[in-house]
Amino acid sequence: MEMVIVAAIGVLGAIMANKGIAVFNDGLRPVMPENLEGRMSRKELAATAFAMSFGLVIGFGIPFSLTSSIVLIHSIFLGTDIIGTFTPANNKGTILAGILGGLYGIGIVTGLEAVVNLFNFLPVNFIESLGAVGDPVVVSFAVFPALATGYQYGAKKGLLNLVISLVARQIAVLISPIILGTAEIALNSEGMALIAGMIVLLFFAIREKSEEEGVDLSSVFGERVKRIRKNIVVLMITGGLVAAATSYSMIAGDPISLSLAGEGNFTDAGFTALARGIGFIPLIASTAISTGVYGPAGMTFVFAIGFFVKNPILSFILGVFMIGLEVLVLDKLANGLDKYPGIRSAGDNIRNAMTALLEVALLVGGVNAANAIAPGLGIFAVVGLFILNEIAGRPIVKMAVGPIAAIVVGILVNIFSVIGLYNIPS
Repeated sequence: MEMVIVAAIGVLGAIMANKGIAVFNDGLRPVMPENLEGRMSRKELAATAFAMSFGLVIGFGIPFSLTSSIVLIHSIFLGTDIIGTFTPANNKGTILAGILGGLYGIGIVTGLEAVVNLFNFLPVNFIESLGAVGDPVVVSFAVFPALATGYQYGAKKGLLNLVISLVARQIAVLISPIILGTAEIALNSEGMALIAGMIVLLFFAIREKSEEEGVDLSSVFGERVKRIRKNIVVLMITGGLVAAATSYSMIAGDPISLSLAGEGNFTDAGFTALARGIGFIPLIASTAISTGVYGPAGMTFVFAIGFFVKNPILSFILGVFMIGLEVLVLDKLANGLDKYPGIRSAGDNIRNAMTALLEVALLVGGVNAANAIAPGLGIFAVVGLFILNEIAGRPIVKMAVGPIAAIVVGILVNIFSVIGLYNIPS
């Protein structure tokens, strides 16, 4: 059943990209109308999709997926973006896209599993040590609302949010578990800090209200909104499948929730996915209305549903309704964001804060993992590779350098052990 779900996600993802219904890459979405409306050739679109997405699959999606038994959704949907745009824009091309997308989805899951199994045959099996990449992320994920507040309202208010979040965290540590009769309620400290931080951020954001009469975006881009609604059924089914796969702990929508779910902290992963969804509302809503092209996972709330519910059937049903609701209120949502510019800006700053947090936490995690694989040598290699990547103009996405460098250290240690340059610790 799990493999069927992944295959179905790959099929629908590729078909939607082929027909211009939905693409996962936020940068590709504004380009899609250029081809759909005849201003860009199919070959140019395919080349653009490949340039935007291939590096992220190899340098971002797959390395994070190798650090856990859970696949980062970027590995699947960025690949189906490429498949969908490379296949012809006709009925045969759509069928071919669906077949290739399904095979690709299965290949990603089984291929990663094969790689993990291959580690058992290496002189130095570094797969367990590689899991340390996500440890700093698990501990520090609740900081991002304070960082977002700092980006939006300055360092003083950011520090205030950080202090409030820290106090909420420590209160949770002291009073947990709460005893109610014979029952115990365990409070997660990072989860309580995250909730407190989001409340403070939204408190500041909602106080900003635009006095100007907003433009009715639905009237300006009416035809493109209708185009999204015309494809609501396939979008809803895909959202349900994504929620079901998340409930099976097969996929995750971002590296933070992936690390948390890999540790078994599904509630924390759900809160992180929920906060990420809030951060993506402005981006998805505005690009969808202006382009007529949606995202295959919508505003990403379907991942939160999967983590919270942990029942594949119920997750599928709720995921279907979630995407349906998103599409139906899309125009009203975008117009509402115009009236509350603070909330719209908060979405951008949440994404910026998550990126900044991940860049630091994953570098620390990469150093820790590499040092666990090869003490001393690991730190030497990761720090060197990180700085060389900066000097070279960041050919590898900054947040992916730590995990990739840790994998490189694991490969080097195995090569060195074969040629006699490394002694395996007893």
